[in-house]
Amino acid sequence: MADVSRELGDFGFASDDNVVPFDVSALDARGRIVQLGPIVDTILSRHEYPEPVARLLGEAMALTVLLGTSLKFDGKFILQTRSDGPVDMLVADFTTPGSLRAYARFDETRLQEAIAADKASPADLLGAGVLALTIDQGEWMQRYQGIVQLDSTSLEEAARTYFRQSEQIPTEVRLSVARHMVRGEDGVVAEGWRAGGLLTQFLPTAPERMRGPDLHGGDGDDGSNHLPVDDAWAEVQALVGTVGADELLDPTVGSERLLYRLFHEHGVRVYEGVHVIDQCSCSSEKLQTILQGFSAEEIAESTEDGQIHVSCQFCSKKYSFDPAELTPVE
Repeated sequence: MADVSRELGDFGFASDDNVVPFDVSALDARGRIVQLGPIVDTILSRHEYPEPVARLLGEAMALTVLLGTSLKFDGKFILQTRSDGPVDMLVADFTTPGSLRAYARFDETRLQEAIAADKASPADLLGAGVLALTIDQGEWMQRYQGIVQLDSTSLEEAARTYFRQSEQIPTEVRLSVARHMVRGEDGVVAEGWRAGGLLTQFLPTAPERMRGPDLHGGDGDDGSNHLPVDDAWAEVQALVGTVGADELLDPTVGSERLLYRLFHEHGVRVYEGVHVIDQCSCSSEKLQTILQGFSAEEIAESTEDGQIHVSCQFCSKKYSFDPAELTPVE
């Protein structure tokens, strides 16, 4: 039985672009699930990324909203990769309460070579480097940043490693991105991008369950701990492992129905979803502040036809500034 103070079927489903928190108390598991539709299609289509790059950035967006919506304060969650693969940078950031933006940087020549060599999986495109997960609580608070090494590693694997090493929380992550035929509000069927994500964590309160190798009550994850995997967490892993990529994306299944399929025998409780929107934080004021830090030489080099033109990497919005209104630094 699913419980949201009402029986499953008696409440409005979260639908696309809503991150749904849940817990399965019988298994000491909790997590979040999301199906991204219009928001991921808008962001990916805006940049017209090649398909392999779009899939990778779609995964980054799904992972970012799964992690960002866990913030209990006003702030920003930033996912960023820097690596030596054909896609050498991904950036996705989530600003509370629900704004998302993202972009990818890639080498077109290397990307086409990777595709031709059949080495265009997410792990291949990233290559070796680092994944940084940053929590920014504002100007007067210290940033928290976790770093995970990438070595032909998928974002799913990197997220599991981060929680195991930095948070000591056993975590399972499933991400999926694909083009789907979808029917718009006008009834017209068209192809659009969809992304889905499921993050499940083992957070036991019973002392006997705190002895697992990945938990704070365990012996660490250096190979010295020979305790068996907790039966409850093993069952969660087995159930999550049955989730197909198509299920994470299928709008006719939906987040709550998928959770019910997985955990109904144990009872799953879902909570009010967090709606996510495509919203960039760029502004003319912010960009002008940056330009005010330019030297006279830099301002001159940036001027074209009497104006300085700036395009936001995230939303592609274009801004123009009059150099005469800028005061160069000495």
